[in-house]
Amino acid sequence: MTMGHLLVITPGIRAYREYLLQSISRDFRVHLVLTETPTWERAYTAGHTVVPDLADVDGLVRVARTVDAAQALDGVICWDETWIEQTAQVAAALGLPGGDRRCVERCRDKYRTRAALDAGGVPQPRSVLVSGREDALAVAEDIGYPVVVKPRALAGSFGVVRADSPADLMEAVAFTDVSGQWAPDLPTHERNILVEEFARGPEISVDSVVHRGTVTPVCLARKEVGFAPYFEETGHVVDLGDPLWSDETLADVVTRTHAALDFTDGVTHTEIRLTPSGPKVIEVNARIGGGMIPLLNLMGGGPDLALAAADVACGRPPRLRAAAGPRRVAAIRFYYPPADDSLIEEVRFEKSGLPEQVVRCGPLATPGQVKSPPPRGLMDGRIAYAIALAENAATCRAALDKAGHALRVAVG
Repeated sequence: MTMGHLLVITPGIRAYREYLLQSISRDFRVHLVLTETPTWERAYTAGHTVVPDLADVDGLVRVARTVDAAQALDGVICWDETWIEQTAQVAAALGLPGGDRRCVERCRDKYRTRAALDAGGVPQPRSVLVSGREDALAVAEDIGYPVVVKPRALAGSFGVVRADSPADLMEAVAFTDVSGQWAPDLPTHERNILVEEFARGPEISVDSVVHRGTVTPVCLARKEVGFAPYFEETGHVVDLGDPLWSDETLADVVTRTHAALDFTDGVTHTEIRLTPSGPKVIEVNARIGGGMIPLLNLMGGGPDLALAAADVACGRPPRLRAAAGPRRVAAIRFYYPPADDSLIEEVRFEKSGLPEQVVRCGPLATPGQVKSPPPRGLMDGRIAYAIALAENAATCRAALDKAGHALRVAVG
């Protein structure tokens, strides 16, 4: 197979996304589009273009055409939720796979997602778009408490909160209503809030590659969620031997979800609750999963999702070969500051306190940054992470507990 030429729109945060660039650079000639002069990214790219604004689709298309004229592009890819709609428009302008903007919008806009899944008969929590507090109260009473309040167009659990009573609901609506300030580049809507049935049960995510309508699940992770009533993802566990891989009902729900969304080419990150009545879809993201989930899959011995994503972005069948070596359970844990508005002076792990199962760890905050735990800081409030590899999930979790005890945080 010849080396493909791939346009990558924005590298993302290094700690979370470097492994993706590193992986695809081995098999693809990467041209990176970003808003600042590249530093660490240079090791993985054959070229780059700095643009003033990633929201300028016309500007992105001009860049893509220029790069394509010098050497024909085979695909365009983005793993940053903020810019996936713009990426689809660039792909469409060049006639490349993944250029169906309407499909991406159905995933980006949670209201449209719900409508499409409902039309397709896909199991999901009941969800109603509301126009204000009184409307939210009436809908919540009809659904029955507890309910979940969420913005229709944000990501990363921003603005998502559980409400157990009318008083909680009023606070949740106010919280969600201002949550768009945290992600000003994402779309906004006049009616921006969904009130949904609370789906009881553990939550998982399934990352799938889709090539010409064929859906192939590649990575399954069990989520660890904390800081209730918010839904901050504090960690993930990836087990290639998870019995859910043989759950035919779950597999059917994943396949039907993509059919309902008319998603035919690309990569998705589908979040699902395993309720007593069966799997229910929470949301679908038209991109590779975050939280280093695909890295866990690779470290545990599974296929390289980054490489598969690059393949389908170029219209090629995805390569899904398993990694060499033994299969192990991989897990990640994220750590948070002790209090709101913590001025970070130092974040480090005491090496003597780290068990052998912890194979990677490091800071997610730098000196001088101000960090807060949820709800003031969600994903952006994380200050450190640790990854463990072991024979089972329980051993991983115990090792990550010890890593937390070995974490040293100095705040001003």
